[in-house]
Amino acid sequence: MKRIELKDIKRILVCQLRQIGDVLLATPSIELLRKRFPHAALDVFTEKNAAPMLFNNPHINRIWTLDRKVVTNFFQEMRFYWTLCRQGNYDLVVDFQQLPRCRWVVAFSGARVRLSYDAPLYTRFLYTHTAPMREAYAAAKKASILSPLGIEWNGELPRIYLDETERTRAREILAQAGLRAGQRLITIDPSHRRDTRRWPAEYYSRIVSMAAARWNDVRFLVLYGPGEEELAQEVIAKSTCPTYCLQPPKMLTLREMAACQERAVLHFGNCSAPRHIAVAVGTRTLTVLGSTDVNWTCPGGRHRDIALGLSCQPCSRNVCERGVLCLKNLTPDMVFPLFSEMLGE
Repeated sequence: MKRIELKDIKRILVCQLRQIGDVLLATPSIELLRKRFPHAALDVFTEKNAAPMLFNNPHINRIWTLDRKVVTNFFQEMRFYWTLCRQGNYDLVVDFQQLPRCRWVVAFSGARVRLSYDAPLYTRFLYTHTAPMREAYAAAKKASILSPLGIEWNGELPRIYLDETERTRAREILAQAGLRAGQRLITIDPSHRRDTRRWPAEYYSRIVSMAAARWNDVRFLVLYGPGEEELAQEVIAKSTCPTYCLQPPKMLTLREMAACQERAVLHFGNCSAPRHIAVAVGTRTLTVLGSTDVNWTCPGGRHRDIALGLSCQPCSRNVCERGVLCLKNLTPDMVFPLFSEMLGE
C-alpha cells in the first residue's frame, strides 16, 4: 500500500449518505479529519433527509446534498456526481459506506487518496487505501477507517451544533405543549421500521404510566417521524396518564427534535436515530435492544442499554421467525428498575 503524503491533502470529501443515525456517527470522524488537516477544505456528501444533522458543523465547509426527488434518473445522477467531483477537485475521498452512489463519486473523483474499509474484490480497484473496521462503538468503528492517515479515535462523540435560535424555538414548542418550570422532560422513541428493533408500543405506555405514578414532576415527549404519528398516539392513548404527555401541534423537524432532546433529562427508546441525536446533544440515554448489538451504545455510564439476553442475541437480523421473543418477553417490569435508576441519577 502506497504511503500517503499528508502535506499534499488540501481538499477532502467524506461520503456518508444515510441513515440519519449513521450520519451523526460519522461526525467524530469529520472532527478528527479537521484536527488532522486544519487548513483543508472538508466537504460531505449525504442525502437530503440526513443533511440537517450536519448544519452549523464548524468542521464542514460544504454539504453536497443528494435529493432523490430531484435527481430522479441515471443521467441526472451521473451529472450530479460529475459536477460534485469537478468542482470539489478532491485530494482525499473517504467512503464510509461503499454504496453504489458513493462508489460513483469515488470513481469520478480521481482523488490521489481514496480511502475506505476493506472492499470486495469487484470494487477493490476503486480505492487506493483500505483499513479493516474494528469491532467497537459505532463512531469508533467508523473512525478506524482513518488509521492509514495516522488518525485514531480518542473518545470523540457525535455532535449536533444547535444555535440559540433553535434552542429558543425548542423552549417555545415545549412550553406551548405544556411543559412547566420545574418539570423534568423525558423523550421517548417507540418507533423503528424493523420489528426486530421495535419494543411493543404498549410496553412504552406502561413505562409512562409507571413513571407518572412514581414522580409527578415528569413529562413525556413521544417522538415520531413521517408515517409514525399513529404509533406515537397509541403510546399516549394506552398510558394511564395521557395528560403527562406533551403533544406539539405538528411533527417536529429533526433539528427541533434535537433541540427538545437537549432539554430532556433522559431519552428512552429503541435503537434508532433519536438515541444518537440524544448522545449528540449531551442527554443521557436508555435503549431497549432486540437484534441490535451493544456496539451501537455510546460507552460510559450516561448511556445504557437493556436486553433480555437470549442465546440468539444479538442476531442483527431484520426478520425473526421466532416471533421476536427478545422484545416481547422483555417486560416493562424488567426495564423499569434501570429506567428509575437512570432517572434518579
